[in-house]
Amino acid sequence: MGYHVVPNVQKPHVVCVPYPAQGHINPMMKMAKLLYAKGFHVTFVNTVYNHNRLLRSRGPKAVDGLASFRFESIPDGLPETDVDVTQDIPSLCESTAKHCLAPFKELLRQINANDDVPPVSCILSDGCMSFTLDAAEELGIPEVLFWTTSACGFLAYLNYYRFIEKGLAPLKDESYLTKEYLDTEIDWIPVMKNLRLKDIPSFIRTANPDDIMPNFLIRETERTKRASAIILNTFDDLEHDVIQSMQSIIPPVYSIGPLHLLEKQEIGEDSELGRMGSNLWREEAECLDWLDTKARNSVVYVNFGSITVLNAKQLAEFAWGLAATGKEFLWVIRPDLVAGDEAMVPHEFLTETEDRRMLASWCPQEQVLSHPAIGGFLTHCGWNSTLESLCGGVPMVCWPFFAEQQTNCKFSCDEWEVGIEIGGDVKREEVEAVVRELMDGEKGKKMREKAQQWRRLAKEATEHKHGSSVVNFDTFVSKVLLKE
Repeated sequence: MGYHVVPNVQKPHVVCVPYPAQGHINPMMKMAKLLYAKGFHVTFVNTVYNHNRLLRSRGPKAVDGLASFRFESIPDGLPETDVDVTQDIPSLCESTAKHCLAPFKELLRQINANDDVPPVSCILSDGCMSFTLDAAEELGIPEVLFWTTSACGFLAYLNYYRFIEKGLAPLKDESYLTKEYLDTEIDWIPVMKNLRLKDIPSFIRTANPDDIMPNFLIRETERTKRASAIILNTFDDLEHDVIQSMQSIIPPVYSIGPLHLLEKQEIGEDSELGRMGSNLWREEAECLDWLDTKARNSVVYVNFGSITVLNAKQLAEFAWGLAATGKEFLWVIRPDLVAGDEAMVPHEFLTETEDRRMLASWCPQEQVLSHPAIGGFLTHCGWNSTLESLCGGVPMVCWPFFAEQQTNCKFSCDEWEVGIEIGGDVKREEVEAVVRELMDGEKGKKMREKAQQWRRLAKEATEHKHGSSVVNFDTFVSKVLLKE
């Protein structure tokens, strides 16, 4: 898949439209780079809000792009603000669905009127930005939807409408949100075994029939059927049965992950393309130097992703639980991690753990999870984090927060056997016990072996020319995007 230079005018031109949150922008950026390396002209479309955040976190040149890799932006329809946080997800979903199509069509019109770039020949859009389908259909070009979830999470969303048909949602009122309700068996989603309602993406747990999220997801998954194809950042060995079971209800599904491994294969880290980044917070690379001084498998890595919000009590329980383990740990604490407050860990905790911890506000997570010093990962089970952990061969303590993190947690613990879950109501004793088990216990050892197996299989899928993800990627490009 080496570079082959195609004269600019005949190049295929893909427009990439990520959903405006960090966990969606990162994998879409990897896709954009891989397509660029395959000879595509790329236009990467952020929202104005995130475009500006990128400039602040990565400097004024962050969006200069390359000759055939351009950045554009469209408004998200929400009131202007310049705070550095992930926006409110329901408002964002409602606003993008309502307001983004017109500016997007106008952007495509301007691109196609520009003689310097080839005409747009395909659109690659986040599964939750399906307004782009209308524009693709109008131009008569293929559109691929990229669902940045796990395949199991996506299959659960595809079945959301059935929860309403079966009367399981919406609830009569919030008092129904009991343990019994959450333990309801769900045995009617094909290939997903021993599921309970608590393992289903959390947006379904609502008493409001007009709740934005379940309605938005039912609409987006329904619209998925209009796409030319679906791509998922996963690999066949990991989610084979789930991927197979979808093929009959939606357009062809290609598993082409883990994308960060595919990107490593194809794109030199020090090339101009390799250096182009998509982090909306400034990364602190010092943590890698700190890890270099630590023994193999000795450090616990703690990061709850870019959206999870804790309350001050939960933060303190996690802190004291970690302190009690006596282990060394690297903890990423975003400035907006605690609801309404600055994320402040107890002062005594800082003193007590001074010589065996590093705190950072954001870090280059892929590199951290592939560092030999990391022995375990305390995670919210976002899909990028879960996949990066599997690729690093690192077992997990799972504390899912929302969306399909619940489903990822269930699969990590029961199907892939690399995780232990802790209760939503965080208790320091439980944090201590589970982290000790993960790092030193018999179960932890088995999970680490299992994670190493997944790591091997992920590499096989992405490093050989006959690897499943390499073959799927090439097929999807030639059959769907280039219509060869």
